[in-house]
Amino acid sequence: MSGAVDLSALKQPPAAPGGAAAPASGNHTVTEADFEAKVIRRSTQVPVVVVLFSQRSAGSVELVGTLERFNAEDRGAWDLAVIEAEPNMNIVQALRVQGIPTVIAVAGGQPLADFEGAQPDPQVRQWLDAVMDATAGKLEGDPDAAPAEPEVEDPRFVDAEDKLSEGDFAGAEAAYEAIIAEEPGNEEAKAALRQLRFLTRAQQLDPAVVATADADPANLDAALDAADIEMFEQRPEAAFERIIAIIKRTAGDDRTTARTRLLELFELFDPAEPFVIAARRKLAAALY
Repeated sequence: MSGAVDLSALKQPPAAPGGAAAPASGNHTVTEADFEAKVIRRSTQVPVVVVLFSQRSAGSVELVGTLERFNAEDRGAWDLAVIEAEPNMNIVQALRVQGIPTVIAVAGGQPLADFEGAQPDPQVRQWLDAVMDATAGKLEGDPDAAPAEPEVEDPRFVDAEDKLSEGDFAGAEAAYEAIIAEEPGNEEAKAALRQLRFLTRAQQLDPAVVATADADPANLDAALDAADIEMFEQRPEAAFERIIAIIKRTAGDDRTTARTRLLELFELFDPAEPFVIAARRKLAAALY
Protein backbone atom coordinates (compact mmCIF):
# COMPACT_ATOMS: atom_id res chain seq x y z
CA MET A 1 0.00 0.00 0.00
CA SER A 2 1.18 3.51 -0.73
CA GLY A 3 0.46 4.65 2.81
CA ALA A 4 -1.02 3.53 6.10
CA VAL A 5 -4.76 2.91 6.00
CA ASP A 6 -6.89 3.34 9.11
CA LEU A 7 -9.62 0.72 9.20
CA SER A 8 -10.94 1.74 12.61
CA ALA A 9 -13.78 3.74 11.07
CA LEU A 10 -15.17 0.54 9.61
CA LYS A 11 -15.29 -1.33 12.90
CA GLN A 12 -18.66 -1.95 14.49
CA PRO A 13 -19.27 -1.69 18.27
CA PRO A 14 -17.92 -4.72 20.18
CA ALA A 15 -20.21 -7.73 20.04
CA ALA A 16 -22.01 -8.71 23.21
CA PRO A 17 -20.84 -11.88 24.96
CA GLY A 18 -22.05 -14.89 23.02
CA GLY A 19 -22.42 -12.80 19.86
CA ALA A 20 -21.66 -14.04 16.36
CA ALA A 21 -18.09 -15.11 15.72
CA ALA A 22 -16.13 -14.34 12.59
CA PRO A 23 -17.51 -16.33 9.64
CA ALA A 24 -16.08 -19.62 8.50
CA SER A 25 -13.59 -19.59 5.68
CA GLY A 26 -14.83 -19.06 2.14
CA ASN A 27 -16.31 -16.56 -0.25
CA HIS A 28 -18.47 -13.78 1.23
CA THR A 29 -20.42 -10.81 -0.02
CA VAL A 30 -19.45 -7.99 2.35
CA THR A 31 -21.08 -4.65 3.20
CA GLU A 32 -20.28 -1.85 5.63
CA ALA A 33 -22.43 -3.61 8.25
CA ASP A 34 -20.33 -6.77 8.37
CA PHE A 35 -16.92 -5.52 7.18
CA GLU A 36 -15.47 -5.71 10.67
CA ALA A 37 -16.50 -9.34 11.24
CA LYS A 38 -15.81 -10.69 7.76
CA VAL A 39 -12.64 -8.75 7.01
CA ILE A 40 -10.93 -7.14 10.01
CA ARG A 41 -11.55 -9.83 12.63
CA ARG A 42 -11.42 -12.68 10.17
CA SER A 43 -8.02 -11.50 8.88
CA THR A 44 -6.45 -12.32 12.25
CA GLN A 45 -7.09 -15.98 11.40
CA VAL A 46 -6.52 -16.19 7.63
CA PRO A 47 -5.66 -13.65 4.92
CA VAL A 48 -8.74 -11.93 3.50
CA VAL A 49 -8.67 -10.80 -0.13
CA VAL A 50 -11.04 -7.87 -0.61
CA VAL A 51 -12.24 -7.13 -4.13
CA LEU A 52 -14.12 -3.89 -4.73
CA PHE A 53 -16.04 -4.06 -7.99
CA SER A 54 -18.93 -2.61 -9.96
CA GLN A 55 -21.65 -4.50 -11.78
CA ARG A 56 -21.32 -1.91 -14.55
CA SER A 57 -17.73 -2.94 -15.26
CA ALA A 58 -17.26 -6.15 -17.25
CA GLY A 59 -13.60 -6.28 -16.18
CA SER A 60 -14.67 -6.04 -12.53
CA VAL A 61 -17.14 -8.88 -12.82
CA GLU A 62 -14.61 -11.05 -14.64
CA LEU A 63 -11.98 -10.42 -11.95
CA VAL A 64 -14.45 -11.42 -9.23
CA GLY A 65 -15.05 -14.66 -11.10
CA THR A 66 -11.31 -15.31 -11.32
CA LEU A 67 -10.86 -14.76 -7.59
CA GLU A 68 -13.85 -16.97 -6.77
CA ARG A 69 -12.32 -19.77 -8.84
CA PHE A 70 -8.92 -19.44 -7.15
CA ASN A 71 -10.59 -19.29 -3.73
CA ALA A 72 -12.33 -22.59 -4.42
CA GLU A 73 -9.08 -24.15 -5.65
CA ASP A 74 -7.21 -23.07 -2.49
CA ARG A 75 -9.81 -24.71 -0.22
CA GLY A 76 -10.08 -22.18 2.56
CA ALA A 77 -6.47 -21.03 2.77
CA TRP A 78 -7.78 -17.46 2.43
CA ASP A 79 -11.14 -15.70 2.44
CA LEU A 80 -12.61 -13.70 -0.43
CA ALA A 81 -14.63 -10.62 0.51
CA VAL A 82 -16.64 -9.33 -2.47
CA ILE A 83 -17.75 -5.71 -2.06
CA GLU A 84 -19.86 -3.75 -4.54
CA ALA A 85 -18.36 -0.27 -4.54
CA GLU A 86 -21.35 2.01 -5.14
CA PRO A 87 -23.44 1.03 -2.08
CA ASN A 88 -20.38 0.86 0.18
CA MET A 89 -18.62 4.17 -0.33
CA ASN A 90 -17.40 4.33 3.28
CA ILE A 91 -15.29 1.24 2.61
CA VAL A 92 -14.07 2.69 -0.69
CA GLN A 93 -12.99 5.90 1.04
CA ALA A 94 -11.43 4.17 4.06
CA LEU A 95 -9.33 1.96 1.79
CA ARG A 96 -8.35 4.93 -0.41
CA VAL A 97 -9.52 3.15 -3.53
CA GLN A 98 -8.66 5.12 -6.67
CA GLY A 99 -10.13 2.86 -9.33
CA ILE A 100 -12.44 -0.09 -9.83
CA PRO A 101 -11.75 -2.98 -9.63
CA THR A 102 -9.27 -2.87 -6.76
CA VAL A 103 -8.05 -5.92 -4.86
CA ILE A 104 -6.56 -5.60 -1.37
CA ALA A 105 -5.12 -8.34 0.85
CA VAL A 106 -5.81 -7.81 4.56
CA ALA A 107 -3.93 -9.73 7.26
CA GLY A 108 -3.88 -9.17 11.00
CA GLY A 109 -6.45 -6.40 10.59
CA GLN A 110 -4.26 -4.31 8.26
CA PRO A 111 -3.84 -3.97 4.47
CA LEU A 112 -0.86 -5.96 3.23
CA ALA A 113 -0.77 -5.61 -0.57
CA ASP A 114 -3.01 -4.41 -3.36
CA PHE A 115 -3.44 -4.03 -7.10
CA GLU A 116 -5.81 -2.04 -9.28
CA GLY A 117 -7.47 -3.00 -12.54
CA ALA A 118 -8.23 -6.29 -14.24
CA GLN A 119 -5.19 -8.59 -14.49
CA PRO A 120 -4.47 -11.79 -16.42
CA ASP A 121 -5.10 -14.99 -14.45
CA PRO A 122 -1.37 -15.90 -14.11
CA GLN A 123 -0.61 -12.50 -12.53
CA VAL A 124 -3.54 -12.85 -10.12
CA ARG A 125 -2.37 -16.36 -9.16
CA GLN A 126 1.17 -15.10 -8.64
CA TRP A 127 -0.07 -12.23 -6.45
CA LEU A 128 -2.17 -14.58 -4.33
CA ASP A 129 0.77 -16.94 -3.87
CA ALA A 130 2.93 -14.00 -2.75
CA VAL A 131 0.28 -13.00 -0.18
CA MET A 132 0.11 -16.54 1.17
CA ASP A 133 3.90 -16.76 1.38
CA ALA A 134 4.07 -13.42 3.23
CA THR A 135 1.49 -14.49 5.83
CA ALA A 136 2.49 -18.14 6.27
CA GLY A 137 2.70 -19.03 9.95
CA LYS A 138 1.93 -15.46 11.07
CA LEU A 139 -1.84 -15.68 11.65
CA GLU A 140 -3.92 -17.69 14.10
CA GLY A 141 -5.29 -20.02 11.41
CA ASP A 142 -8.84 -21.17 10.79
CA PRO A 143 -10.10 -22.78 14.03
CA ASP A 144 -12.47 -24.96 12.01
CA ALA A 145 -9.81 -26.24 9.60
CA ALA A 146 -8.56 -29.79 9.78
CA PRO A 147 -5.02 -30.12 11.21
CA ALA A 148 -2.41 -29.86 8.51
CA GLU A 149 -0.46 -32.94 7.62
CA PRO A 150 3.15 -32.65 8.85
CA GLU A 151 5.56 -31.93 6.03
CA VAL A 152 8.07 -34.62 5.21
CA GLU A 153 11.45 -33.15 4.39
CA ASP A 154 13.04 -34.26 1.14
CA PRO A 155 16.34 -35.94 2.16
CA ARG A 156 17.99 -34.61 -1.00
CA PHE A 157 17.37 -31.04 0.09
CA VAL A 158 18.42 -31.84 3.65
CA ASP A 159 21.73 -33.13 2.28
CA ALA A 160 22.25 -30.00 0.15
CA GLU A 161 21.42 -27.70 3.07
CA ASP A 162 23.75 -29.61 5.39
CA LYS A 163 26.60 -29.16 2.92
CA LEU A 164 25.77 -25.47 2.61
CA SER A 165 25.79 -24.99 6.40
CA GLU A 166 29.20 -26.68 6.51
CA GLY A 167 30.55 -24.24 3.93
CA ASP A 168 30.81 -26.91 1.24
CA PHE A 169 29.41 -24.75 -1.56
CA ALA A 170 30.67 -27.07 -4.30
CA GLY A 171 29.03 -30.06 -2.64
CA ALA A 172 25.76 -28.19 -2.17
CA GLU A 173 25.79 -27.08 -5.81
CA ALA A 174 26.35 -30.68 -6.94
CA ALA A 175 23.46 -31.83 -4.72
CA TYR A 176 21.04 -29.31 -6.22
CA GLU A 177 22.24 -30.16 -9.73
CA ALA A 178 21.53 -33.83 -9.03
CA ILE A 179 17.97 -33.00 -7.97
CA ILE A 180 17.42 -31.01 -11.17
CA ALA A 181 18.88 -33.84 -13.26
CA GLU A 182 16.30 -36.20 -11.72
CA GLU A 183 13.47 -33.65 -11.84
CA PRO A 184 14.03 -30.97 -14.52
CA GLY A 185 10.89 -29.18 -13.39
CA ASN A 186 11.84 -28.87 -9.70
CA GLU A 187 11.56 -25.08 -9.21
CA GLU A 188 12.66 -25.20 -5.57
CA ALA A 189 15.98 -26.79 -6.53
CA LYS A 190 16.44 -24.35 -9.42
CA ALA A 191 15.82 -21.36 -7.15
CA ALA A 192 18.22 -22.72 -4.52
CA LEU A 193 20.89 -23.29 -7.16
CA ARG A 194 20.53 -19.73 -8.50
CA GLN A 195 20.90 -18.32 -4.98
CA LEU A 196 23.90 -20.51 -4.27
CA ARG A 197 25.70 -19.59 -7.49
CA PHE A 198 25.11 -15.92 -6.82
CA LEU A 199 26.48 -16.20 -3.27
CA THR A 200 29.53 -18.09 -4.50
CA ARG A 201 30.27 -15.38 -7.05
CA ALA A 202 29.53 -12.41 -4.78
CA GLN A 203 31.61 -13.66 -1.84
CA GLN A 204 34.72 -13.66 -4.03
CA LEU A 205 34.40 -9.95 -4.86
CA ASP A 206 36.19 -7.02 -3.22
CA PRO A 207 33.66 -4.41 -1.97
CA ALA A 208 36.08 -1.72 -3.21
CA VAL A 209 34.86 -2.50 -6.74
CA VAL A 210 31.83 -0.28 -6.06
CA ALA A 211 34.10 2.77 -5.86
CA THR A 212 35.92 1.61 -8.99
CA ALA A 213 32.66 1.33 -10.90
CA ASP A 214 31.48 4.74 -9.69
CA ALA A 215 34.74 6.33 -10.83
CA ASP A 216 34.72 4.62 -14.24
CA PRO A 217 31.12 4.19 -15.50
CA ALA A 218 32.37 2.75 -18.81
CA ASN A 219 33.98 -0.23 -17.06
CA LEU A 220 31.37 -2.94 -17.68
CA ASP A 221 33.03 -5.67 -15.59
CA ALA A 222 33.42 -3.35 -12.61
CA ALA A 223 29.80 -2.24 -12.90
CA LEU A 224 28.49 -5.81 -12.92
CA ASP A 225 30.69 -6.74 -9.95
CA ALA A 226 29.53 -3.63 -8.10
CA ALA A 227 25.91 -4.62 -8.73
CA ASP A 228 26.66 -8.05 -7.24
CA ILE A 229 28.14 -6.41 -4.14
CA GLU A 230 25.05 -4.19 -3.77
CA MET A 231 22.81 -7.23 -4.10
CA PHE A 232 24.91 -9.13 -1.54
CA GLU A 233 24.50 -6.17 0.83
CA GLN A 234 20.71 -6.41 0.50
CA ARG A 235 20.39 -3.37 -1.76
CA PRO A 236 18.67 -4.83 -4.83
CA GLU A 237 17.19 -1.53 -6.04
CA ALA A 238 20.70 -0.02 -6.24
CA ALA A 239 21.98 -3.07 -8.11
CA PHE A 240 19.12 -2.92 -10.60
CA GLU A 241 19.55 0.82 -11.17
CA ARG A 242 23.27 0.40 -11.82
CA ILE A 243 22.76 -2.25 -14.50
CA ILE A 244 19.82 -0.44 -16.12
CA ALA A 245 22.08 2.64 -16.42
CA ILE A 246 24.62 0.46 -18.27
CA ILE A 247 21.93 -0.83 -20.61
CA LYS A 248 20.84 2.71 -21.42
CA ARG A 249 24.31 3.81 -22.53
CA THR A 250 25.59 0.66 -24.24
CA ALA A 251 24.80 -1.36 -27.35
CA GLY A 252 25.68 -4.69 -28.94
CA ASP A 253 27.44 -7.32 -26.85
CA ASP A 254 27.90 -5.05 -23.81
CA ARG A 255 24.17 -4.35 -23.65
CA THR A 256 23.37 -8.05 -24.03
CA THR A 257 25.80 -8.95 -21.23
CA ALA A 258 24.30 -6.35 -18.89
CA ARG A 259 20.73 -7.37 -19.70
CA THR A 260 21.53 -11.05 -19.13
CA ARG A 261 23.04 -10.27 -15.71
CA LEU A 262 20.02 -8.15 -14.75
CA LEU A 263 17.61 -10.96 -15.65
CA GLU A 264 19.71 -13.35 -13.54
CA LEU A 265 19.40 -11.03 -10.55
CA PHE A 266 15.63 -10.70 -11.08
CA GLU A 267 15.38 -14.47 -10.74
CA LEU A 268 16.73 -14.30 -7.18
CA PHE A 269 13.40 -12.77 -6.08
CA ASP A 270 9.70 -13.45 -6.24
CA PRO A 271 8.56 -11.81 -9.50
CA ALA A 272 5.67 -10.21 -7.62
CA GLU A 273 8.02 -8.11 -5.46
CA PRO A 274 7.21 -4.44 -6.15
CA PHE A 275 10.86 -3.46 -6.63
CA VAL A 276 11.28 -6.24 -9.22
CA ILE A 277 8.18 -5.13 -11.10
CA ALA A 278 9.41 -1.51 -11.06
CA ALA A 279 12.86 -2.53 -12.32
CA ARG A 280 11.35 -4.62 -15.14
CA ARG A 281 9.40 -1.56 -16.28
CA LYS A 282 12.57 0.52 -16.27
CA LEU A 283 14.37 -2.21 -18.23
CA ALA A 284 11.65 -2.19 -20.87
CA ALA A 285 11.90 1.60 -21.16
CA ALA A 286 15.70 1.39 -21.45
CA LEU A 287 15.49 -1.21 -24.22
CA TYR A 288 12.73 0.34 -26.26
